[in-house]
Amino acid sequence: MLKHLTTTAAIFALSATTLWAKSDITVAMQLEPPHLDPTSAAAGAIDSVLYSNVFEGLTRFMGDGSVVPGLAASWEISDDGLAYTFTLRDGVTFHDGTTMDAEDVKFTFDRILAEDSTNAQKALYAAISSVDVIDAKTVKLTLSEPNGNMLFNLAWGDAVIVAPESIENIKQTPIGTGPFKFDEWRQGDSIQISQYDGYWGDTPALTAATFKFISDPTAAFAAMMAEDVDVFTGFPAPENLPQFEADPRFQVLVGSTEGETILSTNNKQPPFDDVRVRQALAHAIDRQAIVDGAMFGYGTPIGTHFAPHNPAYVDLKAGSAFDPDKARALLAEAGMADGFETTLHLPPPSYARRGGEIIAAQLAEVGIKAEIINVEWAQWLETVFRGKNFGLTIVSHTEPMDIGIYANPDYYFQYDNAEFQELIATLNATTDPETRTDMMAKAQEIIASDAVNGYLFQLAQLSVAKAGVQGLWTNAPTQATDLTGVSWAE
Repeated sequence: MLKHLTTTAAIFALSATTLWAKSDITVAMQLEPPHLDPTSAAAGAIDSVLYSNVFEGLTRFMGDGSVVPGLAASWEISDDGLAYTFTLRDGVTFHDGTTMDAEDVKFTFDRILAEDSTNAQKALYAAISSVDVIDAKTVKLTLSEPNGNMLFNLAWGDAVIVAPESIENIKQTPIGTGPFKFDEWRQGDSIQISQYDGYWGDTPALTAATFKFISDPTAAFAAMMAEDVDVFTGFPAPENLPQFEADPRFQVLVGSTEGETILSTNNKQPPFDDVRVRQALAHAIDRQAIVDGAMFGYGTPIGTHFAPHNPAYVDLKAGSAFDPDKARALLAEAGMADGFETTLHLPPPSYARRGGEIIAAQLAEVGIKAEIINVEWAQWLETVFRGKNFGLTIVSHTEPMDIGIYANPDYYFQYDNAEFQELIATLNATTDPETRTDMMAKAQEIIASDAVNGYLFQLAQLSVAKAGVQGLWTNAPTQATDLTGVSWAE
């Protein structure tokens, strides 16, 4: 009997060792990318799968928000701030075996800046006047004016380096330089990547990863509890987090994101072209009720488009405090005493669908009837982001420090303010930290005063993982599921 027990224990120990020695991982996320080219779409879901895993830029973000060298081993900046000369790393190849060199860097940025470019953040790179190949390992970016954000901007997923040889099929077959290569996309279900043997840098602990797409919060909870997935990043059912916290099989990671969740407003569509109507919207919204009701308390109310954890953040919530009576008075002043009807487009994330129901009810209290239109992500990109065919929508802008989008009158909420545009242009050309902080404060104040959008809350980063997973980002300085440092505990 004793021998039998000892044998059983040995088998159990062996199976446990085998379990924790696994080198693959299954990561679930709510949104499926519309395609797989991070340089030609605004969908953060693309970066969530591919950033730093499959594609790399000249610089990159780390989990703490710092910017470090990526494909550029080093760089020199001219005294006038107009020339950035990058020295590229040795031995870098794309996943098809071709060499990554300065010609690929030039191709990437020429494509971003082309007249027909569909790069969602093209404005970030507008100051680049020329890209010159010095030699195979050296490339120079010349700017038309100094830009204190350039190294930061180069770390965005929109600026990852791509090759002309593989660009034609990049949306379906992404070929990058990262530690993982793309294997398969089962649309509607999953994307598979695996370790790239020819990677120039440190070999990751993981040999393979599967990204599964589970949009329904109830299904997300079931999949995690059944241990069908190892990690759920951006977990969409915050009400279930206490159950995971109490279960030793799991760990819950609660961090911050760069995601300003906003009631985006079409500033060119009447009656939203009237600042008084937009201000009425702002005062009709009870932010804390939305955080409590849609996110179960996870999230930080905001009064402008800026992350509260950023040192330059200004707390402007008081200027648009919840005040239904003031909202009604502003509507009356704008000739809308009887209210009006509009549309409210809601993409799949819980913050939008759940938050939208709450906001629609709050707006109805002041006479604004918002017709809820639930849309899938690809439809939102087509109708709202590109088509600008909407009244209101709810979306979380997860790009890092992106207040500059308000300087682009063609951006989907169509805010056109010459003073703000001039301020951002000056900010981009300024390198002195104190001066930049003052300008960022002024920028926040302008868009809050103009009530460009309804500023709701800063999205929390909520992830659930099996207890043995280590190395995941807790915070999200950019929208990414960086697997380069992830491993299983031994």
